[in-house]
Formats: sequence, structure tokens, C-alpha cells
Amino acid sequence: MSGKVFERKLNKKLERYFPGRVSVKLEKDCIRVSGELTNWEDIVKACRMCVSKDKGLHVVNDIKLMDTDIPSMKIPKETSKELEGSKPDVLIIGGGISGASIARELSKWNLNILLVEKESDLAMQASGRNDGEVHPGVDLNKGSLKQHYVLLGNKMFDKVCKELDVPFKRIGQYACFNQRYLLPILAAYAWQKKHICGVKDTRIIRGKELRKREPELNEEFVFALYNSSAGCVCPYGLTIAYAENAVQNGAKVSLNTAVLGMEVKDNEIVSVKTNKGVLYPKLIINAAGTFADDVAAMAKDRFYSIHPRKGTNSILDKKAAHLVKSIASIKTVTRKKTHTKGGGILRTVHENLLVGPNAIETYEKENFATEGKSIEEVFKKQKLTAKRLSERDIITYFTGVRAATFEEDFVIEKGRNTKNLIHCAGIQSPGLTTAPAVALDIEKMVIKELSKREIITKNENFNPIRKGIPVLREMSGEERTKMIQNNPDYGVIICRCEEISKGEIIDALNAPISVPTVDGIKRRVRPGMGRCQGGFCMPLVTQIISEHENISIHEVKKSRADSYITLGETKGGTRC
Repeated sequence: MSGKVFERKLNKKLERYFPGRVSVKLEKDCIRVSGELTNWEDIVKACRMCVSKDKGLHVVNDIKLMDTDIPSMKIPKETSKELEGSKPDVLIIGGGISGASIARELSKWNLNILLVEKESDLAMQASGRNDGEVHPGVDLNKGSLKQHYVLLGNKMFDKVCKELDVPFKRIGQYACFNQRYLLPILAAYAWQKKHICGVKDTRIIRGKELRKREPELNEEFVFALYNSSAGCVCPYGLTIAYAENAVQNGAKVSLNTAVLGMEVKDNEIVSVKTNKGVLYPKLIINAAGTFADDVAAMAKDRFYSIHPRKGTNSILDKKAAHLVKSIASIKTVTRKKTHTKGGGILRTVHENLLVGPNAIETYEKENFATEGKSIEEVFKKQKLTAKRLSERDIITYFTGVRAATFEEDFVIEKGRNTKNLIHCAGIQSPGLTTAPAVALDIEKMVIKELSKREIITKNENFNPIRKGIPVLREMSGEERTKMIQNNPDYGVIICRCEEISKGEIIDALNAPISVPTVDGIKRRVRPGMGRCQGGFCMPLVTQIISEHENISIHEVKKSRADSYITLGETKGGTRC
């Protein structure tokens, strides 16, 4: 079908649903949808209607959301000249799992690498607000970038997590069905996934065997689709470990650093403006999550759009952990296309149960508020998976915003109009699983591009091993005694719920990337992650930070969320 015919076909379809309000223009590198609508769901619907089967053609949303103030990106209040005039070989924008893993792989080379993150810590948005599942790839379509990278990435997790000293468990995944008539259909599906799509561990487990393995699951389940390769990891723990190993190998990480603009000349980024000065990088990697399309616009290379998708997870007390030993969820076969894996129940590496997420389209890229109805929705569904699941066991909950493209696939490629730019965008689930493999490919792309200018040599001192902070609660009595003898601070328990010692907290404050806030310490060694959620230990953690940083206890912050401002409100604009 020619471009003009395709454009006319799309405009005809849009006219039927949104008469006189929305239109399409087919450009060389994208499908640009423009107009005015008053409902965000309608905007998402209109753009989805325009998705092409051509993998290289992305939908760009230029539809204005009328009568709505859309928040702009939050940026740090602080300004300085700390980075003024810096000339990194590679500037990575974004401190999530993508940016951190790319920085670590690039540190294998003799390069000046700078990762900038606008938040006060790493993994503060989608990378730290997901369930931590390492996906097997059974629910992905063959031929997509997601499916290609999930198969590669899943296999890498044992080695990567061992090198980075991050806990990882292969606990298996059960997609459970209670309709007997679906068994032959799912058996054929399992065969296809195993023999054609490359998900080799896919098999059918009958109800009797399922109940032996998971006795607390719904007794009405007739069978389950099972993948033994599915696992779990702490998502923010892995991101921090990747970044710390990058720093140990010579990379630099600058937190509280927002990209505010770019100067582009002759299809090349000349300079990048931040709140800490103007930088002059040779090559830029766009790993900015929900703001990836904003960065692409700054670089004059916007050929895709991000439409944010919100999801809520609940974490249960460890006393409920016996309900599920793996990853489990109820599944149904439906014609409705929801663009979500549907959530489930996951046993985390820290022996809690995590329940969720749901999926809600939103125009707000940084609204992490949790609504009661989201928790109710998730629990209503997952009580069909495990009937004894109870909201009374919730100790905390959190909401994340995923960075979906309208094609529901990743954008991993060089800039189309801007030469010295590489996009790592549209990274939503299973982005955590795919990160190790994606980072290797982007490493190759970077070296290929920079080698056109100069000879790039290997970093002979590269060390892939990062030693994490010792976890005393997991040690034997003998090991613990030895640690305490060498350092009495390991014998001072600060967090009773998680059995965290003063020594572990001080280790976190002395780490390669130190974030001396209560939440920064919480994310690294878990004080405040237990049942009381910091009710006992928060004052003690605050005192330790105060003494270590030589500041007043009143100067210690829970987080640095109060240190941000909003660039402004955009009325009637687009945010996707």
C-alpha cells in the first residue's frame, strides 16, 4: 500500500470515530496524528488506530488535550556550574536500569562516560517502581524487539547478578486457567512458544501437580502454563549495582542533574544544557524513560511518542509469603486487547508477596499517587488466584508509570535526523529483563560510532565484580560473630523488622554512589522496609546520617522530593 493510500485510509477511519477533530499526516519517518480532543483515553485510542505494521514507522501524537493543565517535568531546584564545560565522550540521560546498565558496559572501554539523572537517586521512576519479575517471554510476539531481547536478557541474569552481588532467584511462573475446554488451545500455544518462538521452558502443568507445588492457589484451576526460567530480582537494587560498578570502572554519575535543552547544528547535538552547566558531549544516549520523547524533541529527532501507563503494586507482610512460592496469576482468554500482562502475585527476593500491577492510561508522567480503587481492582482479580489473599496484610504500596510507545515495542536505534544520538526508548515491561542484552547492543553501537572519529581502546582495568554491602541477617552465627568482632557497629541493630545493623547503614553511606537520605539508605539496605515501615528505626537512621555527614539532624531529609520545582504548566498541550 502506498503512503498516500495508507494516509487516506487512516484519515477515513479517524473521521468515522472523531469527525472533524483528528487527522493524520504520513511523514518519512513517522505517522503524525494531530487535532484536538477533550479526553485522554480518546487520544490514546486515536493514536493506536494509526499504528502501522511497518516496524520502522512510529506514531507521533500531536493531539492537544483541551481544557487540561498538563504538568511539565519536575527538575531540581539546585543550580551550579559543577559540570560547566565538561566534554564527555558519552552522555547518558537517565539513571534507570537502561542508563545504568549501558554505563557499566561502556566502562569496559577507555571512555569519558557521564550519566545524568534528574532525581536525587537512581531508579526513582519506572525502574524502581515495578515488581522485579525477570520474564520468560512467553507472552510476547515473535519478531518484536521485546521478544528478541527478553530471550537473551533472561539467560544473562544468573551471571550478571553474580558479578554484581545482587540477589536473584528463578522461582518459576504459573499462568493459571480454570476453563477445561481451553487446554488443547493452550497446549498448542505452549508447543508454538517452545518450538517456534524459542521460549524453551514452556510447558503445561495439570491441576493436580499445580496443587502439589502451590497448595494455596485456587483449587478450581484445571491447568497452568509454566515457565521455570521466570525469576525475581530487586529492580532498584540491580540498577544501583550496575551504576556502582560503572563508577568503580571510571564512569561518572551526576544526580540531581536535569537536561533542560540542546543546541543542534547540522543535524548534530553541539551542546546540552543542564541545571549544573553546559556540556559538550560527543555522543548522547537517550534513556530518559517517560521523558524520552521530550529529549528526542530537544535533539530535533522526535519520531515516536510515549504515552504513560500507570500501575499500582502492593507489598504484603512476610507472614503472608506462604500463599505463593513463585509467580502466579489467573488468566482468561478474551478478545479485548489490554496491552498489559495483567498483574499477578510474586514472591520477591526479600520473601514478601507483591500483588499487582494494574494498567491505567494517564497523561501525567510523574504522578505516582496511589488510589484505593487501584488496590481494590488488583486484589479483586488476584483473590481469584489465591483465595486467602488479604488486604489486611498490606504493609506498603507504590505506583509506577511505564513508558509505552503506541507500537508497544522498544525503540533502540540511532537518531534518524540527529547523528550523534542513540535512543533507548519505550522501555516498559519486560525492560528490566531485557536490560543486560540491550546494554550490550548499545555498547556495540556506541563503539562503532565513536570509532569513526578516533581509535577506542579497551579498559584493561575493567572489573565486572561489584561487592555489595554484607547482609548480616543472611549469615550464619559464626560469620556474624566474626563480622561483629571486626566491626562492633555490625552488632548494633537499628531496624528490628529487617534486622539491619548500624554497620550496614554506614557501609551504604560509604558506597560508590552515596545518597545520604533516609530513603536513600532504605533502598540500599532496607531499614524501614518491614512491617512497621520505619516507625521504630527512622529516627535512628536519621541520627546515623547526621553523624556521618557531620550535619544537624534537622538537615537530614527523608528524600529530596521537596527539592524540586516544575518547569511550568502546559495548558492544552500534548505530553505523549
